Amino acid sequence: MDIIAIITARGGSKRIPQKNIKEFCGKPIIAYSIEAALNSGIFNEVMVSTDSGEIARIAESYGASVPFLRSETASSDYATTADVLLEVISNYEAQGKYFGLICCIYPTAPFITPEKLQNALDILYATKADSLMPVVQFSFPPQRAVVIKDSKLKYQYPEFSSVRSQDLENIYHDCGQFYFCYTSALQKYKTVITPDTATIIMPEEEVQDIDNISDWHIAELKYKIFILKDGE
Repeated sequence: MDIIAIITARGGSKRIPQKNIKEFCGKPIIAYSIEAALNSGIFNEVMVSTDSGEIARIAESYGASVPFLRSETASSDYATTADVLLEVISNYEAQGKYFGLICCIYPTAPFITPEKLQNALDILYATKADSLMPVVQFSFPPQRAVVIKDSKLKYQYPEFSSVRSQDLENIYHDCGQFYFCYTSALQKYKTVITPDTATIIMPEEEVQDIDNISDWHIAELKYKIFILKDGE
């Protein structure tokens, strides 16, 4: 079965201009996703889905393929990740190329390594799941959240207000780095998070959402620590 890595990198970015190709610790941030995918050795194709000629040029310079540009519909603010992946698969099928398994990789995920991708694929195979999503534990238990009502703080979940933190169930969230999903499951459910989704837990120091410039600076600091630790 052939496996494709699809790196989703549209050109429009309002909060961080040119976010997907902005320099991150010495090279365009998308380069980390491309290199991790190529060096993992598990993909028959590593491609970038983009509507930007500049992103396409940079992606190709780092070894990814860009056989076609993303449509205007799939580049809109309302297009989902599944919409983008389904368009890519449809375009390949029109060329007579078929992939049984997809790995969607985000272009702003410098903490991805070849080893993480390999490990995730092994877990997917071992669990016989339809898909896999990496997660990270919330650093503060959401059960102890508070809300503001009538200018006063209230517990969102009063039933947990006296429960010790260590006795609360661990809750996780999406790392926002990559997903594996069988093509048949994606086409059936129209989402990469299917009813049969396996997972791999990531350490908090190797996860960082990058939604604004402060997030970007935090990610660079974390990355430098991550690389230093990895080199010990």
